[in-house]
Amino acid sequence: MATGTLALPTPETIAKYEPVIGLEVHVQLATNTKIFCGCPTSFGAPPNTNVCPVCLGLPGALPVLSKAAVEMAIEAGLALNCRINPFSRLARKNYFYPDLPKGYQISQYDQPLAEHGSLDIEVNGEPKRLGITRVHIEDDAGKSSHEGFRDSDRYTYVDLNRSGTPLIEIVSEPDMRGSDEAYAYLTVIKQVLQFVGVSTCDMEKGHLRCDANVSVRLKGAEKFGVKAEVKNLNSFRFLKLALDYEIARQVGIIESGGKVAQETRLYNPDTGETVGMRSKEHAHDYRYFPEPDLVPVRVSDRWLGEIRSRMPELPSARKKRFIDTYGIREYDADVLTSTRALADYYEAAAKASADPKAAANWVMGDLLGALKAEGKEIHDSPISPGQLGELVTLIAKGELSGKLAKEIFPRMLATGQAPGLIMEREGLRQISDAGALEKIIDDVIAANPKQVEQYKGGKTAVAGFLVGQIMKATRGQANPGAVNEMLRKKLA
Repeated sequence: MATGTLALPTPETIAKYEPVIGLEVHVQLATNTKIFCGCPTSFGAPPNTNVCPVCLGLPGALPVLSKAAVEMAIEAGLALNCRINPFSRLARKNYFYPDLPKGYQISQYDQPLAEHGSLDIEVNGEPKRLGITRVHIEDDAGKSSHEGFRDSDRYTYVDLNRSGTPLIEIVSEPDMRGSDEAYAYLTVIKQVLQFVGVSTCDMEKGHLRCDANVSVRLKGAEKFGVKAEVKNLNSFRFLKLALDYEIARQVGIIESGGKVAQETRLYNPDTGETVGMRSKEHAHDYRYFPEPDLVPVRVSDRWLGEIRSRMPELPSARKKRFIDTYGIREYDADVLTSTRALADYYEAAAKASADPKAAANWVMGDLLGALKAEGKEIHDSPISPGQLGELVTLIAKGELSGKLAKEIFPRMLATGQAPGLIMEREGLRQISDAGALEKIIDDVIAANPKQVEQYKGGKTAVAGFLVGQIMKATRGQANPGAVNEMLRKKLA
């Protein structure tokens, strides 16, 4: 890690301190239109084309709150175990920036939509519950792009396509005590919101962004230290690296007799350092006041009940049910509930199969491996859940051996055809008929008298050779269990 002019303390010195971390996570909601107008939220449109007088902040244009955005925000709040407030109010957060055309952001301040939630994480096998202070709705700003380095050729371009897209901000309690916990928290946030379907959480498109508030204190101390805010962390890796550096930086300042400044900082991935951006703002700096053009949001019990009734099963509950219902390992359940699409695929395959445990192995191993090699996701799979379940069932019934199934699987991937169809067409059905196997076994015994004598002389390992000859004679189609049993009896 580059450290510039700052000498970072040793790990032993850092270990004397306890970091205190809280995250502010901004999530773009998966609505088709913006939060206060009908402009599309599609990504990648030409600059300044998905705009109208409302999101351009033109005089006289009035906002209209999107019901879809509010419902998605409520779903997010419920998924994060929050209390949904029956009354909340929108407010103007005033600040000036080139990509904020109104000169203020419509957000929520003292009366948010949802409060007092929690999220369970696990780090190194240890569970921990982290508090969530609030979930509130707001509109996004535009995007500034900078080109050039010298004053004579430096330009800033503003694209307002993103201006007015609906966001929720999830503010945690300062409950995290290390970068690993922050990483786990953000991972679970992303998983839960994707499961509920309120956001794609695509960090490359800016749908999930994070600000981290960090301070340090001596272990055992009760009072919090002075915090710095690290802004605009747009990857899990950068979050962890930025926190580790910032913790070390603050410890170094304190150990050298200095004082940590309350400020906003940015993480530079090229140097691995955080750098000062500006002094940290306080709420009064934004001059919040109630938004005069929008009425308060009232959530009735009936409306909340309707939203709650259509909520999907959350990942933690689904993981537990997979373990209880299908008898799979906890690790397997973790993998299979990592996304809703994967969980849906596995469950459909398990229900279509005679062996849910084997179905889990096929999904996690052969299927995901093949899809990854082709750069595909589970929803791109040419093999349907029903077809995978059929393959597992054919094995369980003894109509296919595991070896033959491994031959059929690539053909399923290539053609999208059902395994039974491929098996019959290419004559790959496993031979379990005792009459058919007996003749083949007798022929192999007759053709290998030396090995038979060795077996009878006590070298039982040669049975493996004889089994191999039988499998070769049947092109791998003989039922291995039946072959071993019949061969053992004949040799005895």
